[in-house]
Amino acid sequence: MRHCLLALALISSLAACQQAQGPAPDASSSQTGKAQAAGQADLKFAELSGRALQGWMQLSPVNATQIGEHKYDNRIDDLSQAGRDKSLKFAKDMLAELDTLQVDALSRQNQVDAAILRNQLQYEVWQSQTQQSWAWDPQVYSGLAGGALYGVMAREFAPLPQRLQSAIARMEKVPALLAQARENLDPARVPRIHAETVAKQNKGVLSIVEGMIAPHAKELSEADQARLAKATAGLKQAVEAHQAWLENTLIPNAKGDFRIGAQAYDAKLKFALASSLSRQDIRQRAEAEMQRVREEMYGIARTVLKDKPGAPALPEAPSDAQRQAGIEAALELAYADKPARDAVVQAAEAALAESTAFVREKDLVTLPDSQVKIILMPEFQRGVAVAYCDSPGPLDKQLDTFYAVSPIPEDWNDKQVDSFLREYNNRMIKLLSIHEGTPGHYLEGWHSAKFPSTLRAVLRSGMFAEGWAVYTEHMMSEQGFQAQDPLYRLVQLKFYLRTIANALLDQGVHVDHWSKEQAMQLMVHDAFQQTSEAEGKWIRVQLTSAQLPTYFVGVQEHFDTRKAVQAKLGKAFDLKAYHDQLLSYGAPPVRFARELMLDQPIQ
Repeated sequence: MRHCLLALALISSLAACQQAQGPAPDASSSQTGKAQAAGQADLKFAELSGRALQGWMQLSPVNATQIGEHKYDNRIDDLSQAGRDKSLKFAKDMLAELDTLQVDALSRQNQVDAAILRNQLQYEVWQSQTQQSWAWDPQVYSGLAGGALYGVMAREFAPLPQRLQSAIARMEKVPALLAQARENLDPARVPRIHAETVAKQNKGVLSIVEGMIAPHAKELSEADQARLAKATAGLKQAVEAHQAWLENTLIPNAKGDFRIGAQAYDAKLKFALASSLSRQDIRQRAEAEMQRVREEMYGIARTVLKDKPGAPALPEAPSDAQRQAGIEAALELAYADKPARDAVVQAAEAALAESTAFVREKDLVTLPDSQVKIILMPEFQRGVAVAYCDSPGPLDKQLDTFYAVSPIPEDWNDKQVDSFLREYNNRMIKLLSIHEGTPGHYLEGWHSAKFPSTLRAVLRSGMFAEGWAVYTEHMMSEQGFQAQDPLYRLVQLKFYLRTIANALLDQGVHVDHWSKEQAMQLMVHDAFQQTSEAEGKWIRVQLTSAQLPTYFVGVQEHFDTRKAVQAKLGKAFDLKAYHDQLLSYGAPPVRFARELMLDQPIQ
């Protein structure tokens, strides 16, 4: 049934493109011949795309579950040498077939999908042969183990007993995955921070069993309860054995460098972002934006602190120390306006209603026909951020999108609570409701889900999505949201500084070999982040690469695209029409959305 749905979605996409771009009834025979050739190319691409999707699902069952394909929920990925060889051969075979297609004969939308498909396949070949994360990153295995169980239990895509059966089947297979980790990982290549992090996370898979699976054991037959008990015992034994290996073998011998270096970074950045901006472009823009934003923040500080008792010196031409002190003093005014410990959820609900009402009043973009559902954040995810957008997989279209909001953990002391709420103050909560809810992630996801290409839904661009969410923060201010509150603009700019700093931090660490001191200077001094937040980001940048720039690169390309369309349309430019058209493309990398909007060749 799922295979049929995939095929129908791809054929639907093809039919829409053909209908939009087919020849007029009185076209010449030459035009008719070209249209027929294009139609054949589109049909061939649709068939190839369908096989690519099905191949990915079969080779990566854990990812398939997250996407919404549940045919393989009782399996997990095979990272043995044989399994990796099979995946590599599949990617190379698909690339070879894609090379036989006459891409310029495809519809424009299918040209975009072909480019996205090619980039993904080339990325997989590069990851397998060059990056080789399977040989040095233990997070690959811990992430799969946890995701395998969490993915089948977190959402109600099927009756609970059915999902429990899948969870048991996966529990039985996790010990083999952990054994593959011990076989594949070369301690000399494993960075110590990766080994130590996974050693702390390893037993987390058991908490999923204890918190999400075991409490529902009575939903099973006696035979299946016995199977669950056996699988649980086997998993506990395997996790303990793996923990001993992590602590006694991997950590003491982990000698790898977490910095991936310029050559690998540039290659990964190209694949991961599919951006028109190079590393050098990103740095140049980010450094310029950092300076511009800090200057604007100082200007706001001079306004809100004027004539206030105890305010620092605020000269028109400040020194670095004076600028820093002025902005920090102004931010203290914003930090002081924070919700009560037990009122965070209510503040987020009110903020989401406020931003949604503003979008409706100003008619900025077509609103979804149903509201995102506000839920309490699951307990094990609390304490990191106030809120996030929790969307279902692209094939789980019948499921709800949640705006998850975190109450303050009950075991936090007053100092922890105050530090958390200073960062996530009332104005920051307004920004988060824009970013995660409306008109940010939730609204963008609702629009993007309407695009008929399943391939594009599965390979949707994180850069498009994150860039859009950051863009909406700026767009809402531009259109007058909270216009009478300069402290809101100050907090928004501080939030944007985090985006800028992420881009600089990532290449600074991985390419320029920044020390922790240099990284903390950027985050705490330049971007006004709390020390605890910056400490967490320092760990994150050691564990990841080419992901932190996603937000900044995405928003820069959104800015560029809107500017280009405005220049083309002049007085005919309409903001709502622009937003609706941009979001109608199903979240491809922004460069492709720009080419579609401007009727430029698809590169």
